[in-house]
Amino acid sequence: MTPHKTASRADWLTARKALLAREKEHTRLKDDIAKARQALPWVKVEDSYIFETSTGQKSLSDLFGGRSQLITYHFMFGPDWENPCKSCSFWADSYAGLTPHLAAQDIAFVAVSSAPIARLLPFKARMGWDFEWVSSRGTAFNVDYDVGFGPDRPDDRHNSYNFGTMQNPHLDEMHGTSVFAKDDDGAVYHTYSMYGRGLDATNAAYAYMDLTPNGRRSEPPEGNPMAWLEYRDSY
Repeated sequence: MTPHKTASRADWLTARKALLAREKEHTRLKDDIAKARQALPWVKVEDSYIFETSTGQKSLSDLFGGRSQLITYHFMFGPDWENPCKSCSFWADSYAGLTPHLAAQDIAFVAVSSAPIARLLPFKARMGWDFEWVSSRGTAFNVDYDVGFGPDRPDDRHNSYNFGTMQNPHLDEMHGTSVFAKDDDGAVYHTYSMYGRGLDATNAAYAYMDLTPNGRRSEPPEGNPMAWLEYRDSY
């Protein structure tokens, strides 16, 4: 623990109320951004995609499971990788018990990786996760939603991540979240995607770390900031 200034309770309360004003401003801005996100135009999805799941093959439309909205987490686990991404596993630990609450709001949730389903399911069992995890192996799904950067990426798709903010990613897979919706006729549309640090908002552990005095100070200032991570059963 690094040294930190101290104060009386009264002085602390004054400082805390000043911070509260900034937090409320941030909350209002966050609400405005959410409204702008929900107002984005939709792009029709022309490819049905076929995923490997624990219960057989399913199309993207099938993954909705009767709901009108679908969130997909792009979980980094390449077809030739020995192990999945530790950072994605860190995110996935936040998803315990999430599915029923989203379903109550007409939202389905799945994680998607390009590793075969036979490699996803044992790791899912090891971690005790209860969300759906499917394989996009053999489809263009990862490339089309800009998380796939392997040798099969077409030359006509620019090799950049997070809307061009990172050129030539050093991994063949990157993480992200993409959202889809169905209209009344059952057509599927892509409505939103986010990548990189945009995903921090979906990580419960980071949200709690940021409440503490040291925050994320254990993360190295250079190189991979998440080098400290292990699978939760390996610390």
